[in-house]
Amino acid sequence: MPVSRYLHQLKLCARNHTPSTAKTLHAQLIKTALHQCVPLPNTLLHVYAKCGLLQDALHLFDEMPHRDHVTWASLLTALNQANLSHRTLSIFPTMFQSDSLLPDHFVFASLVKACSSLGALRQGKQVHARFMLSPFCGDDVAKSSLVDMYVKCGLPDNARAVFDSSGEKSVVAWTALVSGYARSGRKKDALEMFGKMPVKSLFSWTALISGLVQSGNGVDALYLFIEMRRERVDIVDPLVLSSTVGACANLAVLELGKQVHGLVIRLGYGSCLFVSNALVDMYAKCSDILAARDIFGGMQRKDVVSWTSIIVGAAQHGRAVEALTLYDGMVEAGIKPNEVTFVGLIYACSHVGFVSKGRAIFRSMIEDYGIRPCLQHYTCFLDLLSRSGHLVEALNVISSMPFEPDEPTWAALLSACKHHGDTQMGIRVADHLLSLNPEDPSSYILLSNVYAGAGMWQNVAKVRTLMTEREVKKNPGYSSIDVGKESQVFYAGETSHPLKDDIFGLLKELDAEMRKRGYVPDSSFVLHDMEQQEKERQLFWHSERLALAYGLLKAVPGTPIRIVKNLRVCGDCHTVLKFISSIVKRDIIVRDATRYHHFSKGECSCNDFW
Repeated sequence: MPVSRYLHQLKLCARNHTPSTAKTLHAQLIKTALHQCVPLPNTLLHVYAKCGLLQDALHLFDEMPHRDHVTWASLLTALNQANLSHRTLSIFPTMFQSDSLLPDHFVFASLVKACSSLGALRQGKQVHARFMLSPFCGDDVAKSSLVDMYVKCGLPDNARAVFDSSGEKSVVAWTALVSGYARSGRKKDALEMFGKMPVKSLFSWTALISGLVQSGNGVDALYLFIEMRRERVDIVDPLVLSSTVGACANLAVLELGKQVHGLVIRLGYGSCLFVSNALVDMYAKCSDILAARDIFGGMQRKDVVSWTSIIVGAAQHGRAVEALTLYDGMVEAGIKPNEVTFVGLIYACSHVGFVSKGRAIFRSMIEDYGIRPCLQHYTCFLDLLSRSGHLVEALNVISSMPFEPDEPTWAALLSACKHHGDTQMGIRVADHLLSLNPEDPSSYILLSNVYAGAGMWQNVAKVRTLMTEREVKKNPGYSSIDVGKESQVFYAGETSHPLKDDIFGLLKELDAEMRKRGYVPDSSFVLHDMEQQEKERQLFWHSERLALAYGLLKAVPGTPIRIVKNLRVCGDCHTVLKFISSIVKRDIIVRDATRYHHFSKGECSCNDFW
């Protein structure tokens, strides 16, 4: 068989991914002594790389007596495709040492891609400098790789400088720059760059929408997705769907999430693993844990993200036993848990007081899976101990952990001291927290309460003075509620809503009925020096109560009321929501800053332990 025939056959192997045929042809080449004929070795190397036979490719590479730029570019590309970017960088020096070759534009592009995958900014800048001093410094393909590398390393301005220096700007470079601006939170620059793109593909839209979701601009991402649908862009890749589902999850817009779910099914992506994972997370975050469980149960294949999403979802909804049972199922299925899985498990134990189980899980993470606890793990573990009254043990953990405890860590311990009435430890922790010059307004309020409870009025005055000097202001509380296609946001004390009279009238009726049933307002949650009647009025106008009244007025009778609050639900509102769920015979689900509360028939899923 002539060399040209072998070349044709090998190229077919690469195109059709038939490794066994490639190996047979390789054996024939060796047998006929044609295996060293140029360009057969390079073609063989390319075929092995395309067919995923990396070890065969490396073995062939080592045996080749003459290696050229094509050889090196093929091998480095193969290593990058096999997610062995560190090997790409470590093997590169031998290109000059063994073969006396300097990199060409293809090799430079492969090196930049390796740095991009590893987030290796320092090495990436070194490759960039070497590229600029080479004869290939004007190559636009390598520049496109540099744009992508700087974007992934979080330097969109560097990416823009390389982009502007390019002659022919590829779609890949345009898309990478749009993504970089969006992910960095530079919405205006991202939209401007996107508007200038000569050709907008699905992948350009996906880059913009995904980047906006990652930077917390979910509302803009959803509007863009709707615009993309109006433009009739064909969704041939489901990544944009998972990003849009993620935006619905972060914003807790259940009805829109359901519509996107319907689109997922209609387009035939219901069995896509990462889309299903996003749907599990979305339904859990939108307070519909039963729907999340249904999606999870129907998945043909589950990975660590699938299991972790449902475990964390169950934990946040106060279903600790369910979360732990799911974890047992995960282990039995042979799926190795990751760092996020253990955050969810410890959180689950924390919010129901499973101290012994939480300790065992924390040890298992280290001893059985070799995962080094990060600050978030320690924070959850400390929360577990302090909530359950193990204050001395919590303090010992803080002293021994390999991180400098931050403000939220000390504040959580101080809150537990206050809750469990340990005044002596509370004062020591308060003094330490105050010495850290806290920034969170809630820390100052907590400090003021602890000192006031101990009768240390001089310290209370000091805290209030510091708040004034540092212009510390409490974050305004607000609650949002979706009713059908409508979304409403209510702020604490708001009196300008068009339905304010109806809302006020309904709240008055409910307040009267609650008092008949034994409700007494707990004014300790109003942190201002004012008369009792005024304190009760302040509680009356808390944002979750306004949102609830609106929901009762506007939602379909009998349907659950779902509310999202930016702060933690105060104790008095928690009591009120339990009463109202019993009075109106409706399920009320509140997602606050720390967890989900399911109020039904006068009870809450947290069992008043939150």
